Amino acid sequence: MNTRPKHAVTGAYGYSGKYIATRLLAQDHEVVTLTNSPDRPHAFGDRVSARPLCFDDPSGLATSLADVDTLYNTYWVRFNHAAFQHSEAVHNTRVLFEAARTAGVRRIVHVSITHPDENSPLEYFAGKGILEKALRDSGMSYAILRPAVIFGDEDILINNIAWAQRKFPVFGVFGDGSYRLRPIHVEDLAAMAVTAGAQQENLILQAVGPDSFTYRELVEEIGKAIACARPIMNIPPWLGWLVSRIVGFFVNDVFITREEIRGLMSGLLDVDGPAGGTTRLGDWSRANATNLGRNYASEMARRNDRAAAYIPVC
Repeated sequence: MNTRPKHAVTGAYGYSGKYIATRLLAQDHEVVTLTNSPDRPHAFGDRVSARPLCFDDPSGLATSLADVDTLYNTYWVRFNHAAFQHSEAVHNTRVLFEAARTAGVRRIVHVSITHPDENSPLEYFAGKGILEKALRDSGMSYAILRPAVIFGDEDILINNIAWAQRKFPVFGVFGDGSYRLRPIHVEDLAAMAVTAGAQQENLILQAVGPDSFTYRELVEEIGKAIACARPIMNIPPWLGWLVSRIVGFFVNDVFITREEIRGLMSGLLDVDGPAGGTTRLGDWSRANATNLGRNYASEMARRNDRAAAYIPVC
């Protein structure tokens, strides 16, 4: 009889969930994934089986979690769109938490965001605040990880900053670019998640890397790494958003949203305190300079084609 605790990861065939599942497998854990993309190609073979992430069937979702000890939740949406909304993601995650409680899941490791706030005017941060409270009130054992910006081989944000520097003669930063952010490598995030999953006490962890950049410094660091540094212009946020809309039209994607600009400029992607990760963005960028930003990474393409693999940008 197999007595190993079973671990469930939402989205193990995607981005951050893939790294969490990989680390769990390396520790000889049994892993399943809850996914809406069961046909998405992946490298796990038969080592990670897929179960439906069926938010419209709470009893079926509880059945999918019935033999699970620890659930790692990476499910979320980046922005509001005709096909998905933050409010829907909040509702769905509540359903997931309740299904886990019903199923007897021992512990949930939940990926949140820096500075979650139920009362925030920004839906992303408000939704994350609502879900943190729901998890704390659930009565289950939990660990909450709060990353700011995640970078890695399947990254979108850092890759597309590099892409823009390769494509355009100048790079515009919103305002003076002095607001800070602390990116974490996806491998470091996965390591923190798996370590937190093995613990007993309730935890809230700032999942940030060793670097604290101003936005201008971040852009400069990436430009130097790929040997494509561009002159940096200070531009009004409304103009930056308008240009991003034009770029988004041509790449058939959402490049950045007004809410993301407001969150960034408000300093919501920066926290004080020790780093949870060790990988430096500059070191990683230089190691991947040949491919970083060579191709545009599309959020909408990943969501619209659920039978396509997440292709590493690096």
